[in-house]
Amino acid sequence: MNGTKFVLLLLVAAAIVFCAALLIGNPYVFFAGYVVLQYIALATAWNILGGYTGYVNFGTAAFFALGAYTTVVLHKLTSLPLPLMMPIGGIVSGIIGLGTGYLTLRLRGAFFSIATLAMAVVAQTLITNWDFVGGSRGAYIVRPMKSALLGIDYIDYLFLIMLGLVVVVVATARAIERSRLGYGFATIRDDEVAAEASGVPTLRLKLLATTLSGAFMGMAGAPLPYYVTYLDPTSGFSLAYAVNGVAMPLVGGTSSWLGPLIGAVLLGTLQQVATVTISSALNLLIVGLMLVGFVIVAPNGILGLIRFRSSRGRK
Repeated sequence: MNGTKFVLLLLVAAAIVFCAALLIGNPYVFFAGYVVLQYIALATAWNILGGYTGYVNFGTAAFFALGAYTTVVLHKLTSLPLPLMMPIGGIVSGIIGLGTGYLTLRLRGAFFSIATLAMAVVAQTLITNWDFVGGSRGAYIVRPMKSALLGIDYIDYLFLIMLGLVVVVVATARAIERSRLGYGFATIRDDEVAAEASGVPTLRLKLLATTLSGAFMGMAGAPLPYYVTYLDPTSGFSLAYAVNGVAMPLVGGTSSWLGPLIGAVLLGTLQQVATVTISSALNLLIVGLMLVGFVIVAPNGILGLIRFRSSRGRK
């Protein structure tokens, strides 16, 4: 299937999802569905660097929160609509990703991962001490009752916007996977030293991966202030974003664009069900148990397990 047909298929799937949510008629479907869609975008963005290129990024929450705080700044200074704030949040996080990559991508393995974690701590400290965005007190955002553009409930509007972002991010991830760029990422993941010896511009490709990954994470975080209406550093830089951003691609499988989608839908839905039926405090416990289980049973994720069983079935 070529890229155009795949994008059309995604748009049709998105339209079906939105219409199904409308038909259910329960406002909580949009409220919970937004979180699941947010995780799909976040997990797919992480996979561009962590899965395709093999560089594990523990700074997911920082890129996500920087996109959210960019919206807070723009909300205070301008009257831009949210669809314009999201690309700006993506640009800010993408620039931070580029800078972080330039400073840290000469490190490899665990050293790179620790460096991204340190970057997240630095970013949170700076935001905590920036009074303009509320500092440690946090910032309140007045969410409109209805969208001025479409005239629908604002939570439904946020759901629709995140659904559109998911289409963009998933389509981009699939296009990368099937392009020369994706093959370049794969050579870095498989053997970076051999790739450099073969003339592959590894640093340039890694910088591109960190920039794209960071930009999409920032765009996923940009609508957050309007969703929660109160944003503070603790919630913006929440451990849940960092853990889920890594766990969901690993559970689904990091070798394909489909893996993060499967992992995000599975874990995101389980967490939302647990929040309603038991307690939101169990969210990270569910992720941890699922991750441990998949590391033992299916270390290559759900897609890896399916491929392994199908290859055995053909023998």
